[in-house]
This record gives sequence, structure tokens and C-alpha cells, in this order.
Amino acid sequence: MKTLLDQLKTSLNASSLIIGDAISDKYFADWSGATSCPPVALLKPKTTEELSTIMSLCHQYDQPVVVQGGLTGLAGGATPQQGEFAISLERMNTIEEIDTTAMTLTACAGTPLQLLQEAAAEHDLFVPLDLGARGSCMIGGNVATNAGGTEVLRYGMTRSMVLGLEAVLADGTVINAMNKMVKNNSGYDLKHLFIGSEGTLGIVTRVVLQLQPKSRSTHTALCALNSYSAVTQLLIEFKRSLGSGLTGFELMWDSYYDKVIEVVPDLVSPFDKSHPFYLLIEYQDNDKVSGKQRFESALFAQFEAGLLMDVLIAQSLQNAAVFWQIRDGIGELLQVLGPVSNQDVSLPVTDINVFAMDLDKRLKDKYDNIGVLLFGHIGDNNLHVCAYTGREDDKAKINEDIMLMIGEYSGAITAEHGIGVLKREFLPLSRTDSEIALMKTIKSAMDPKNILNPGRVL
Repeated sequence: MKTLLDQLKTSLNASSLIIGDAISDKYFADWSGATSCPPVALLKPKTTEELSTIMSLCHQYDQPVVVQGGLTGLAGGATPQQGEFAISLERMNTIEEIDTTAMTLTACAGTPLQLLQEAAAEHDLFVPLDLGARGSCMIGGNVATNAGGTEVLRYGMTRSMVLGLEAVLADGTVINAMNKMVKNNSGYDLKHLFIGSEGTLGIVTRVVLQLQPKSRSTHTALCALNSYSAVTQLLIEFKRSLGSGLTGFELMWDSYYDKVIEVVPDLVSPFDKSHPFYLLIEYQDNDKVSGKQRFESALFAQFEAGLLMDVLIAQSLQNAAVFWQIRDGIGELLQVLGPVSNQDVSLPVTDINVFAMDLDKRLKDKYDNIGVLLFGHIGDNNLHVCAYTGREDDKAKINEDIMLMIGEYSGAITAEHGIGVLKREFLPLSRTDSEIALMKTIKSAMDPKNILNPGRVL
């Protein structure tokens, strides 16, 4: 170990290597709640070349590493384990280019998502990825976990917007696949090995993103519904009437909606009475007048058809912000509910409410005083489940109950936060034996010494 550290000290700038008590506890854990652990050393490369040197030496000495970005992950993937070095990409935070003609953005992996969004907006362009953690999460982590967010319905997951990338392999080899073209079928598209691999196959260092033109107007409505069947019918009808302009379809069960209104200061329900479901609709258009008319006409048609019980259309940015504050209230709930099983799962749209009702009943039959909060994107199959009893001992058991039920329903145990460490043992519930065997073959081929994020995913 001393020899490796000595070589790293010789090869790197002093600010790139931190050891012992000088390491801030910020790097001991990510947001997942996984047990914190101080890394043996903290490495903070500023360039791809520095990272390549680090990995070459770690590979030579069989030294395991954990890769860290904004530490906003919820699967424990960036939390160090015993004996690991932590590699933080936070100093690799440069926006290298915005090509306004090709509508592409090239940036280093440690650049926060919000900075990319703001830089694109200065050119009247739009990064088609948005997450609640936008100010902290980094694009390298977004790519490594194939992040989803609230724009998936229209633009797809992160994978859909990555044209090219650069990555450093376990042995320090640099893979430059910085493609800027939409069409390029020249052999294997290697970027897909790294997107969604959670840093287990290579460390993403730079990325080329496809941008979109910024919409001229955004229209938002908060709707009340009496049944889940109305929700699924509305999804079809709004896709038909609003087309690709439908960018948000966020469903909240009354359990979640009521708890947010109860807990978040200064929030008051804008509806006069309670309903079983609440739906946040967002529509984007390039013509403020005709877009507004099209949006309101679509809502009115479904109100007349009886699918919507009540509709509130945002008349200002402030109105829209309040509607989104209700949807995004989970961040504030997690601060006050105590130990929470916070799961994001995927199911076929038609099965989501059957699963939700079954889960609610099973958990309430098994645990005293349990709260079950449900919300999700729905249009992209994503359901968020938050369950809590206030007892830390129940959390792991509730996690397992939810995972096993997902297996029963043939769903995905994670929709957008990854497997990491916390869901690793449940991977066979969503992947076949042959799929997992192939994953292990790829991992073994690309990281034969198992030093890149070991124990994550597989």
C-alpha cells in the first residue's frame, strides 16, 4: 500500500491525493443511507490523463476503487467499502463546447447537471434531462446510472441523449468514443457498455449530449381523478391530442398528496375537496397562444368526458411552481419521516395500481402504524414507493417485501436509481440467469481484477 501511495504522490499534483484524517466525511457515503465508510485514500483527478495514471497504478497493485460524482445516488453505489480508494470526479467540471448548429454539448463528467442546463439555455437550447438533484448530481453519474427524471416521457432516459463519451478502463486505458453524429453504425457502439453500468466497466470522463431547442411556452395543470382507469385512459388521450408536447404526466395517490400538504410549510391544497388521485400535466409548445388553446381544449374535452373531476390550470410561473412543489415534496418528507424504505420500481402501466393496492394491503397487514406513500411518472412505467414505520429495524424488511413483490409482478426492481449495493441481492428478480451470466462475462473481460466499483451491481 505504501508503495502505491508513494507512486501516486510522485505522479500526481498534491491536491489530487488526500489521505487519512484530511479526508472530509462528505466522501464517506452517498445519499442512499448505506453505512458510511472512510476511504483509504481520496483521489481527485482534474484531467483524463490523471485518472488514467491513477487507474494504471491501482490496476498494477490490485487496488479496488469506488467512483464518486455528486453522491446523490440512492443505491449505495458511491459509498466506499472497506479498503477502497475513492475517486471523486468533482474537479473534472468543464463545459468544453456547445455547438449551436449541431445542437450538441461536450462536457467533463464532474460538471453538475444544472450548470449544463443553464449553459444550454444561454443559447436558447435545452438539456432534455432534469432531476430534483440537478444542483448536485453530475453528468458522469447521470450517464453511469442512465438517469431518468421528469422528461423521460418525451425524451427518453439519459441513454437517448448521449451521442458519444470518453471513459477510462480499469487498467488505465482511455476509450475515446466522442462521437457527435446521430447516425454512426461503424461497428459496436461502445458507449452503451458504460451507460447504465454504474461505473463497474469503466469511468466516464467526458460526454457529448444531444440538445434540443428550448420550447417557447410551458403549460401546467393539476388535475383530480376518481380512478386509476381514468389515469390510463387520459395518458392515451393526451398522447393523442398533445402529441410530443406532452412532457409531464406525474401521478400522485392521495396518500402521498395529503402527506405533502400536511408536512410542507405553507402548502395548501388548491382543491376544495379530496380525491383518490392527483395528476400533474405539463405541455410544451413553441406558440404561446395556440399552445395554450390546444392545452386547455384537451383538458376541457376530458373534463366533459368525465375522466377529470377537477382541473386547475396554472396562470403563472408561480402557480406552476406550487404544483411542482407538491409533486417534488418527497425531498422534504424524507427529512421528517424517519427511517424510510424509498423505492423506485417499474411495472407495466396496466399493473401499477393493482400492485399498489396489493402492496398497501400486505404492508399494512404486516406492520403496525405503517405509512405507504405512492407517486410516479406512470407514462414511463415508473412508480415510487415510500414506506415507513418510524423504526429503523423495519426498513430492511420492508425493502425486501417490496422487492419480492416486484419479482412476483415481473417488474423492474429499479427504474432509474440503479442496483448499486443495496439492490444487488435482488437482481435475479428482474434479470434471468443467462442475462446475469453475460453481465459477469463482460465485467470479467473489462475488469479482470475486479477493482472498479467491486460489489456493485454484481
